[in-house]
Amino acid sequence: MRVLVIGSGAREHALCARLRASPSVEAVLCAPGSSGIARDAVVHPVATHDLDGIVSLATRERVDLVVVGPEGPLVMGIADRLATAGVACFGPGAGAARLEGSKSFSKDFMARHAIPTAAYASFTDYDAAAAYVRSVGHRVVVKADGLAAGKGVVVCDTPQEALDALDRVLRQHAFGDAGATVVVEERIDGQEISFHVIADGERYVVLGAAQDHKRLRDGDNGPNTGGMGAFSPVPVCTPRLVARICAEVVEPTLRGIAREGHPFRGVLFVGLMIDDAGTPKVLEYNVRFGDPECAVLLARLDGDLAPLLDAAARSALSAETVRVRDDVAIAVVIAAEGYPDAPREGVAIRGIELAEAVPGARVYHAGTSRRDGGWVTAGGRVLLVTATAPSLVEAAAIAYQAADRIELPGAQLRRDIGWRALAPSASR
Repeated sequence: MRVLVIGSGAREHALCARLRASPSVEAVLCAPGSSGIARDAVVHPVATHDLDGIVSLATRERVDLVVVGPEGPLVMGIADRLATAGVACFGPGAGAARLEGSKSFSKDFMARHAIPTAAYASFTDYDAAAAYVRSVGHRVVVKADGLAAGKGVVVCDTPQEALDALDRVLRQHAFGDAGATVVVEERIDGQEISFHVIADGERYVVLGAAQDHKRLRDGDNGPNTGGMGAFSPVPVCTPRLVARICAEVVEPTLRGIAREGHPFRGVLFVGLMIDDAGTPKVLEYNVRFGDPECAVLLARLDGDLAPLLDAAARSALSAETVRVRDDVAIAVVIAAEGYPDAPREGVAIRGIELAEAVPGARVYHAGTSRRDGGWVTAGGRVLLVTATAPSLVEAAAIAYQAADRIELPGAQLRRDIGWRALAPSASR
């Protein structure tokens, strides 16, 4: 099998590395890839938004399966374009990708199909949205409707913060067309988890849950980011809760989107809040692997990844295709100085090889490039250091031992990935 991975971050590096190790894969290609990904795939300089270029590359290189990493090309319809060209794609068509591409669509979809979520209202007018914020008796979250590179969600502690967010989105057009509509949503407290299933349009298999750490600094302080680390499994996600999530969220979602004419083939990543009573509510849908969640979920996946993704793309899943190990996996992001607002690029990185020499550790490239025979920063999130071990304590020790061997001036990383699971009240 010849596989083409679309994307250039740590998520795509993890996918390429795992596919390269697959006995059923003859060649792994990646577009646009990166210098780091080139260690595990043949990279081609085709942008993720260049749908014509992706289709041309896939057909020219006789690709059997395309695996799409980021949400952008899925929302734009790359899966539909590839289907027309006769190329299998792991990722939903544009109709199903609206679950992530439009917050207002996804909230209305949940309402139509009785899927548990927070109370909400959608607006295109600032005055109407502001009046709603002033009228409700709870804290809110303001969300730009469209894709905003992970920056379109503002969690507000006060009504004034919500009004300021609405002003930035609707009046100042901070997110352009992506913010032409906003969703104002009730803020739910609890533990957030990233629940992943792989679906083939009719059937699905559970890949597992991970917990991301969005805030920049320890203790969940600082600005929101694309994710500073993750771990899996998550103690709160017991077998009983998994069954409930599948029955109340996953199955009605997959049934509903199919009934609306868009069978879902690919990975459905549901962002869930689990409240103190153990009730799951949907925060958002994502139609691709999370990043950094992808690395920890793949680390716990037993067996050959390629046939699993191929079976989903071709509507041929079976329950026997997924086996998840009991080990705990952790991923720690090393970010550049200035991230997330103004990350410094071109800063020299040393010690990657020393980090990878730590038994049980693996380093994935997120935002790096080659210069003068060495590595330099080329993005906000620079590297992802992962480890797997029988316990979270052991996995964290390995990951941080490896991370500490990497020299990057001004580097930012959290030292408390997995802190909720390590708290005295948590248990596996």
